[in-house]
Amino acid sequence: MNTVLQAQGLGKRYGRRWALTDCDLEVPAGHVVGLVGPNGAGKSTLLNLAVGMLTPSAGSVEVLGAAAGTQQAKVGYVAQDTPTYARLSVADHLRLGARLNPAWDESLAQRRLQHLKFDPKQRAGKLSGGQRAQLALTLGLAKRPELLILDEPVAALDPLARREFLQDLMEAVAEQELSVLLSSHLVSDVERACDYLIVLVDSRVQVSGEIDTLLATHFRLTGPRRDPKDLPRDQHVVTESHTDRQSTYLIRTEKPILDPAWNVTQLTLEDLVLAYMGRDVQPERPVLEVQR
Repeated sequence: MNTVLQAQGLGKRYGRRWALTDCDLEVPAGHVVGLVGPNGAGKSTLLNLAVGMLTPSAGSVEVLGAAAGTQQAKVGYVAQDTPTYARLSVADHLRLGARLNPAWDESLAQRRLQHLKFDPKQRAGKLSGGQRAQLALTLGLAKRPELLILDEPVAALDPLARREFLQDLMEAVAEQELSVLLSSHLVSDVERACDYLIVLVDSRVQVSGEIDTLLATHFRLTGPRRDPKDLPRDQHVVTESHTDRQSTYLIRTEKPILDPAWNVTQLTLEDLVLAYMGRDVQPERPVLEVQR
């Protein structure tokens, strides 16, 4: 599998506190990848390391086959607060983008401004949150990157602005055929925009794979109480709960479930994400990667 981002033993320490520890991660090329995890999982630190805004305290991270921070011309980045310069106009931002990026696509930037009905003379500080996010996305897309990294860019937006941002992102992906890494704590946004999922908990990947494949291989089993050791070997238990008479398992398997004692139900993406986010992190446990 070709990768656009690869981390090995990656860590970042601030004084005595580690924001990211011993992180191993591979982000595949040609996908819109949703990076999901609880607050404090290390998502933003990981992305800042990937774009070269931070330097690792341990391990390594490569982006597009080279050390992080050496491929700025090929990487677009929209940070969590969608930063823009409040005193600069929309047109000023485009001129700045053109000067800083050798592959700048002015026609793409102008088309997006017209589509968004932006006044080029308006200062960024007068734009709404959704408009600033769209301006930041325009700057990221117009540099014609091979990889676009988005760190929760729509977290503070209202539902309509969020939907418009993600719709524009998907259209750009279809047009430019770029790889995207989207960090978000909103599963609905990942479900709308992404085709590949990585769940990160306490710096460790809990599960990764194409979303359609993950949903096709995870099930909830409900039935008479049963010990997990009595389940078939091909049924990997993700989570389990029990009452005196009943057991409920969330399992991963690629084989049919033939036991008639079980009530078998499919999972939603939210069910799957919450299951992996909620279980105890065990470093020795292998990453659950589902491939076609």
